[in-house]
Amino acid sequence: MGMPASVMSTDEVSASDRPGFWSDGINRLFCGLSSDLYGDTEFDGRMATLHAGDVVLTRLEANRHRVLRSPSLARASEASYLKIVAPWSGCASVQQKGRAAWVTPEQWSIYDATDSYAVANPVQVDHLIVMLPKERLVERGLQIGPLMARRLGASGGVARIALETMRSAYRELPGMSDEAAHGVGDAITQFVHLSLLDLAGTGTAVTQREALRERIKQHVGEHLGDAALSVDGIALALNCSRRHLYNAFADEPDGVAGYILHRRLEACRRSFDDRRNDHRSITEIALGFGFSNMAHFSRVFRTHLGVPPSDYRRAAHH
Repeated sequence: MGMPASVMSTDEVSASDRPGFWSDGINRLFCGLSSDLYGDTEFDGRMATLHAGDVVLTRLEANRHRVLRSPSLARASEASYLKIVAPWSGCASVQQKGRAAWVTPEQWSIYDATDSYAVANPVQVDHLIVMLPKERLVERGLQIGPLMARRLGASGGVARIALETMRSAYRELPGMSDEAAHGVGDAITQFVHLSLLDLAGTGTAVTQREALRERIKQHVGEHLGDAALSVDGIALALNCSRRHLYNAFADEPDGVAGYILHRRLEACRRSFDDRRNDHRSITEIALGFGFSNMAHFSRVFRTHLGVPPSDYRRAAHH
């Protein structure tokens, strides 16, 4: 199951110490931020952080406050993240590159944490903060500078799917396996990438097809242990036709069924590599990832990895 949330809260801190406690915590968690409370002397705040692979999701509930990364703080930071603020309630102003984007519920904005920026929260807020490794978007050839501190999601489309994915990921991560959590992190990154392509004016019908493909992959990752997982079931769950589903996977050599099989085999292989699973039998692991026929599992495992599962597991531990 997923890791429990890491929580920082002012609840157990005396009222007089809360402003300083919060500022120190923000500085540690978000890699060198300064903050202020609009001059307020009273403050309540809570942050609960979860991980989806290398994507970090934090729910922030707090009184009004501002955060700032100066050019000197940005230069001193070793972290390389893009950060998203997506309000559940309240609002936020994201300022970077000479722009300021105000976002409210059903909207989000993204900014480069390796550069100077400011985020103002002038009212009590309940935000989702998402941190994505910067290189995972830059390596795709995306010129991110003009896309920072812009408002996304207000007009629906892929950006709204990205927002829904981030929110549902935060809700469901505590009950997910590590394998599913990694897949969800990949889906979030892809949806953000597609949203920024749309914002840059390069989104096309291909972008929409890619968005559906990522939704399919996310669904597969979340239901990998369901032996009944099927093309028809996915189409029903995502409210799309089989034709659209197959079209979304037209560029994938093995199609939807092949993708499901690959994900299941890879999940089993990783489990065999992990010494924490030594007490679990091969059958238990295979069943846990949706295989219902052990003869079939052994056959496809050997076809794809070249050795039977028992031989692979034995070799992995020597």
